[in-house]
Amino acid sequence: MSGQPTSPHEPELTWREGKTPVSARFDDPYFSLENGLEETEHVFLAGNDLPARFCKGFHIAELGFGTGLNLLAALRAWRQRGVTGPLRFTTFEAFPMAADDMIRAQSAFPEVSEIATELAPFWGEARITLPDLWLNIVQGDARETLPTWTGRADAWFLDGFAPAKNPELWAPDLMRAVHDHTKPDGTAATYTAAGHVRRALSDAGFDVVRHPGYGRKRHMTKAIKT
Repeated sequence: MSGQPTSPHEPELTWREGKTPVSARFDDPYFSLENGLEETEHVFLAGNDLPARFCKGFHIAELGFGTGLNLLAALRAWRQRGVTGPLRFTTFEAFPMAADDMIRAQSAFPEVSEIATELAPFWGEARITLPDLWLNIVQGDARETLPTWTGRADAWFLDGFAPAKNPELWAPDLMRAVHDHTKPDGTAATYTAAGHVRRALSDAGFDVVRHPGYGRKRHMTKAIKT
C-alpha cells in the first residue's frame, strides 16, 4: 500500500491499476476510473461555463482538493485563455494527500505534466504564489473552516467523495455556506445528481439544473446564484 499516513490527517490509500488512488477511509476513488482529466473538464470546467467566464481576478473555490488534478486542469485552461494576472484558487481539504502520492496520481495525465512538474516542489505548502496562480489550501473540516472564510468565489468545484460515503461534505448547512460564499451570478458544479444534494443546493438559494454527466454517470448538477 502506498500513502501510509504520516499524520492523523493524511489519507490512507490503495491504488487501482497502479495509477488511480482510492481512499481507504471512504472506499471511493479520487477521480473517474475512465479518465479523471476528462471528467474534470466536463464536470468542473464546462459545468461552470469555463474557460469562457474567466476574467481578471476570477476566483475558484473547491471542496475536496484530493490529488490536485482539478487545479492542474483549471490552470491549464486559464493559461490557454490568456487572462491577465493570477487565477485565485481556494480549496478546502480535511485529509491532504502526501506530495509523493499527488505526483504519482498526476503522472497518469500527460496532458498536464508540464504544470504538474512546475507545481510539484510546492506540494505540502498551504499557499502557492506564482505570477498566474494564487493557491490557498485550507486544511480541516470544511464544516468548520468554510463558514469562517472571508472570501467569495465566482465558481465552486464540489468534489467530495460520493455523498453516500462522505455525507458530511454534502450536508445542507455546508451547502448554505457555499451559497453564502459565492458571488452574485456565481456557479457551482458537481459530478453527483443525488436528490438530497440538489435539494440542499436549492434550499440554500441556488437555481439548480441537472446536466448530462460524464462517462457512465447519466447526470451531474450545476447550480447558479441569482
